[in-house]
Parts: sequence; structure tokens; C-alpha cells
Amino acid sequence: MLKGVHHIAIICSDYQQSKKFYTESLGLTVVREVYRKERDSYKLDLALNDQYIIELFSFPNPPARPSRPEACGLRHLAFSVDDIESSIYTLNSKGITTEPIRVDEFTGRRFTFFADPDGLPIELYEA
Repeated sequence: MLKGVHHIAIICSDYQQSKKFYTESLGLTVVREVYRKERDSYKLDLALNDQYIIELFSFPNPPARPSRPEACGLRHLAFSVDDIESSIYTLNSKGITTEPIRVDEFTGRRFTFFADPDGLPIELYEA
């Protein structure tokens, strides 16, 4: 029945800051950007490697995330990378703080976390 994940929707508090983070810091590309006047909301469709994956929304005064990361609902986003140290270096050089590298106890793979401008946890997982 299911074929795959179509996209992930994220609501941000500062549209321009989040747009810059996801495009300039993480390297996602803009597929489409729409301002919806009736909702006072931007909708930004973003792709990774030409695959549409994130829908970034802005809304006036969205409520804060209840807690990090153990709130009910979406826990975090995870992106696969080939080289965790190189990816961490790139993020750190852009002023993005990452947690220490950990090892997945079941797969032996290395991973780390960092946060988007609204504190949404994002994981890098070495594939």
C-alpha cells in the first residue's frame, strides 16, 4: 500500500531564518515558494538530491514545541551521510553546534544530533 515518504512538514517561527538554515546551511534546494495571503503563511517546498522531502511553513505565532525530543509526535528528522566527521565539520564551520558522536548499539553506526532554528532535533546518521 505505502510506497515511501512523500514529504515532512515543518512549521517554523522565523521563516527567513529557517529558509536560510535549510537551504544555505543544509544545502536543500527550493522547489517552490508560495505566499498564502489568506493564511498569512509561506509554504516552501524543499528537495534533497532532487527529491522533494520538506514542506516548510510559516504561520503567525505558532505554539512552541512541548519538549525536546521526548514529546509525543515527531521526535526528530534523520539524514544519512557518508562521512560523519566531514558533515560535522561542515555544520560547525557554519556556526551549527553538534552533539558528540554516538554509536548505535544495534547497528554499530555513528550518529550525532543538532537543532534547527526552532530547536527541532535533526540527526546525522552515517550510512
